[in-house]
Amino acid sequence: MPDAPLDELSAPDILALMDKADARALKAVEDARDVIASAAAAAARAIGRAGRLIYVGAGTSGRLGVLDASECPPTFSSRTDRVVGVMAGGMKALHSSVEGAEDNTVSGRAAMARLKVGENDMVVGISASGSAPYVLAALEEAGRRGADIWMITCGGRDLNPPIPPLTKGGKGGISIIHLPTGAEVIQGSTRLAAGTATKLALNRITTACFVLLGKVYGDLMVDVMPTNAKLVKRAAGIIANLTGCAEAEALSLLKKSGGSAKVAVVMKQKGLTRAGAVRLLTEKGGFLREAIK
Repeated sequence: MPDAPLDELSAPDILALMDKADARALKAVEDARDVIASAAAAAARAIGRAGRLIYVGAGTSGRLGVLDASECPPTFSSRTDRVVGVMAGGMKALHSSVEGAEDNTVSGRAAMARLKVGENDMVVGISASGSAPYVLAALEEAGRRGADIWMITCGGRDLNPPIPPLTKGGKGGISIIHLPTGAEVIQGSTRLAAGTATKLALNRITTACFVLLGKVYGDLMVDVMPTNAKLVKRAAGIIANLTGCAEAEALSLLKKSGGSAKVAVVMKQKGLTRAGAVRLLTEKGGFLREAIK
């Protein structure tokens, strides 16, 4: 800690403190690589069996879950109901505080019932402290319904064994992703280092999950959803990159493919119609590398 109180520091000194805290956040995520990888593989299995990856959180934690879920359809063309963000207090709580939402255990259980959570699903609670009642109740209900239950927490206390009420639920209890980020630069403001670590972990889970599901070829977003001019250009660039065709032909292929760069590449490389390319990709489980061998 600096010799002077935080409120007496200059802007550069404040940021230097934040740099140190964020470095701890990154180290915590690196140290948890194996368990995060296990979570990503579990998420891929859940989605692969027509289940869902469901994030549940309150406050900053809930907002981060909703953000990560909302980025999956445009990046990976995943169905909007495959990665779901559940927020204590509902969507209103994304931009304003909902009094008592974090403590509402009845609402947490009801959210899982409303989603009809079942044994094909993976539910990940997100709670910086590891103690948000809404999140714990949701996980307990999800576990009771047979879901695979996980928690991401930055709490500094020992989280092994897991919180007693949760040991009864899920496939063999709850799996913990523990990211001990230490004290925040502003005490209790978990939107800082804890939020950074949580966002990094969520990025890793969904990115690795969808790579495992064939949504990426090399480092290219071959399942990108071309919903605006920038993304149309990106999709056409991917087609041109992988097939060697000119931009004009790439754009034409993209249009003929129904807006799927992956389908367009198979059409070009295999000399197939759109229907034929879709059929081949389906046979290959959606993996472009296998389809164009």
